[in-house]
Amino acid sequence: MRRFDDIAALDATGQAELVARGDVQPIELVDIAIERLELVNPTINAVVTPMYDLALKAASVPIPVGPFTGVPFLLKEFLAEYAGVRFTEGSEFLGEFVPDLDSELVTRYKAAGLIVFGKTNTPEFAIGVTTEPSRFGPTRNPWDTSRTPGGSSGGSAAAVAAGVVPMAHGNDAGGSIRIPASCCGVFGLRPTRGRNPLGPHYGDLMSGMVSEHALTRSVRDSAALLDATSGPALGDPYPAPPRLRPFAEEVGADPGRLRIAFSDTTPLGTELDPDCLQAVRDAAALCSDLGHEVVEASPDYDAEWTWLAVTKALATGVAWGIDGWARRLGKEPVQEQFEPFVWAYRNRAMNISGPEYLTAVEDMQRASRDIAGFFAEYDMWLTPTMGQPPVPLGTFAFSEGDPFELRRRVASFSPYTYIANAIGNPAMSVPLYWTEDGLPVGAHFLARFGDEATLFRLAAQLEEARPWAARRPPVSA
Repeated sequence: MRRFDDIAALDATGQAELVARGDVQPIELVDIAIERLELVNPTINAVVTPMYDLALKAASVPIPVGPFTGVPFLLKEFLAEYAGVRFTEGSEFLGEFVPDLDSELVTRYKAAGLIVFGKTNTPEFAIGVTTEPSRFGPTRNPWDTSRTPGGSSGGSAAAVAAGVVPMAHGNDAGGSIRIPASCCGVFGLRPTRGRNPLGPHYGDLMSGMVSEHALTRSVRDSAALLDATSGPALGDPYPAPPRLRPFAEEVGADPGRLRIAFSDTTPLGTELDPDCLQAVRDAAALCSDLGHEVVEASPDYDAEWTWLAVTKALATGVAWGIDGWARRLGKEPVQEQFEPFVWAYRNRAMNISGPEYLTAVEDMQRASRDIAGFFAEYDMWLTPTMGQPPVPLGTFAFSEGDPFELRRRVASFSPYTYIANAIGNPAMSVPLYWTEDGLPVGAHFLARFGDEATLFRLAAQLEEARPWAARRPPVSA
């Protein structure tokens, strides 16, 4: 058993190296992952659709040779459709729908050699900073099971933090990779708009706000996975700028002396929890100790307009998603099939006119231009990932009223992450700080459009200076 524990403690790159050398068989890795999931899932509820039989079958036949051949993997139950497996997006409305076609991203995961053995929990239609869907129940944070793992990729983050897998799929429309990365103490990178494909089912999601990638234990896994999946698919509306070299080669490369701006006040004037304030100041001091120039500064843009524009885009995205599934499933949506917040958000969106929506898009594009000017002077913008450490489950419960008011409370919890989605830039949450109560708090870095390379170089440097992979939460396999 000790040998299996040692194997499971490796990152995905390390596990793939064992397979490549013949030291372990893929079916052994799948067996280990299933065993570890069965141990913790009754407590944290990270995986809602096990795929054990499919995974064991896939591990028993020749597997595509790629960077992660034979490594077990989890898909978030949103956007990434796996042919022949129930797909719900956390909603009762989808019932027991089973797609007959893989998403392009899933195709690329398979080509990379990954073996999918389950799907992770997400709030309905991935709308929310916590993972508490009515259909499947809440995912619990392995650091404190009374608290949120974040959202909307909370199931994936919890599974990685608890040691089930070294990495798991996520996606990010307003912080949905980076928020759970911060809450669960793992690494989470949101790539540049268009870096990963959304097809063939989707093209432009919420005016480019949505990016696909993963939650990982190590920086090198995130980089190698992005190498394996990135690049435009046929007909993609706006591909990201091409990388200059593989992202994996950036890990360990000298980042040089970066000019890093840092902020310890929020764009909308909300309060920061003392721990989050200390976390960003600690990260700024660490960057300075590593030789970077750290300057207190923030970009000049209209934060209120940008926040409202993102909120309108998310709301219309929910309405579009419901209408799209209604057309795809051939049935009419009724209120009883949706959670109160989602239905209220959809109804609010129905009152947003076409010109009003286009104005929201214009406001996001204006913010993109303003912040691009800021990056002519700075290489990176450092902020807290979160305004608070992981909050108790139920904090964001909604029953009636204006859904935009709840979004404003959400903005206090996550005051920075949505900015990257509005402007399309890559950003990451790095687990550098834990509170006295043992709760993780991430540091958030936003880079120039298309510049994941600098993020990976800096992240690897931070990982070496303050390793986090050996930290294990109380609930851990």
